[in-house]
Amino acid sequence: MNEQPVKYHRPLSPRISIYRWRAPMLASIAHRASGVALVLFVPLYLWLLHGMTSSPDHYDATLTWLHSLPGKCSLWLVGVALVYHFSNGLRFLLIDVGWGESRDMMRFSALVVLLIAVFASLLFAWLLFL
Repeated sequence: MNEQPVKYHRPLSPRISIYRWRAPMLASIAHRASGVALVLFVPLYLWLLHGMTSSPDHYDATLTWLHSLPGKCSLWLVGVALVYHFSNGLRFLLIDVGWGESRDMMRFSALVVLLIAVFASLLFAWLLFL
């Protein structure tokens, strides 16, 4: 009656390629990516702020850049990152206070946040590019 315990051949340090991609995992990774995008936008924001407030010539140059394709794309990117990071941050705060801790509710709230981000990206694209 000497039974050996069943050994599972799982890696000690699993990589991202092993997991099945689900909405909460995608929401968590996208939250970190949107936070990095917002932090990287700060120097550009400060440059825009300086350009808008320094002189009339700099104001015109900054406004011209904002109406160019790179300017519109950067505004679109930071707008989507800001909406996503804010809405997913609220989701994390609600989970921290105990609302939505079940597996089904976490999946549902992650899908809602992802849909909000998709809607915001389409809205910002329509406002900036059309």
